[in-house]
Amino acid sequence: MANTSSINPLPRTTARVAGVMYLVIIVFGIASEVLIRGSLIVAGDAAATAENIMVSPGLFRAGFAADAIMLLSDVALAVLLFQLLKPVSEMLSLMAAAFRLTQAAVLGFNLMNFYAPMLILGGSVSPDAFDPGQIHGLASFFLTLHGYGYDLGLLFFGVSNLILGYLVVKSEYFPGVLGWGLFAAGVVYLAGSFARFLAPGYISYIEPAYIVPVIAEVSFCLWLLIKGVRNQA
Repeated sequence: MANTSSINPLPRTTARVAGVMYLVIIVFGIASEVLIRGSLIVAGDAAATAENIMVSPGLFRAGFAADAIMLLSDVALAVLLFQLLKPVSEMLSLMAAAFRLTQAAVLGFNLMNFYAPMLILGGSVSPDAFDPGQIHGLASFFLTLHGYGYDLGLLFFGVSNLILGYLVVKSEYFPGVLGWGLFAAGVVYLAGSFARFLAPGYISYIEPAYIVPVIAEVSFCLWLLIKGVRNQA
């Protein structure tokens, strides 16, 4: 039996690199959604939203850049977690990575919906074709479409989290509570995304539950960064 204080350095290194990627995803994802989109988009007011975008085009483009960095990191994280957890089950680890990569692809394509208002308001749409109110409304529509596209991506991310949670519970690298947290996060993501499309009237009841994914993913990220993997026989 190996000494309990010794461990293959590769899993620990892989885990810590994954932690860095996870931290980038969390920081840039929150910055893009809360600090940037939250300050530019005025719910129910297309004209005010359009004015904010035109006054702060650099901030709007920073939102695009933040999302792009988040998604590039997510692709890397999918591969790292597959490598880390495939000893538990290579098939399930591959499946979790596939769902996560599909989410990244959906959200990557969805960035075009986010950037469309910049093109529309910047003159790519002929000003003779629409009056200002229609142009503002069209820009606002693409931002709304971006929100729905985000929830579509989270359907795949929710399934990935369910599988990832199971793998973490079964793995000897991590405390089981981290896995159960990720599993719960997957349930919340799926419930929120399905509600967005199938039962929008229930969204307000589900929104408070999004604190669960925040706690679960930040906890897993910190464990990867600080501990990496725990020592084991």
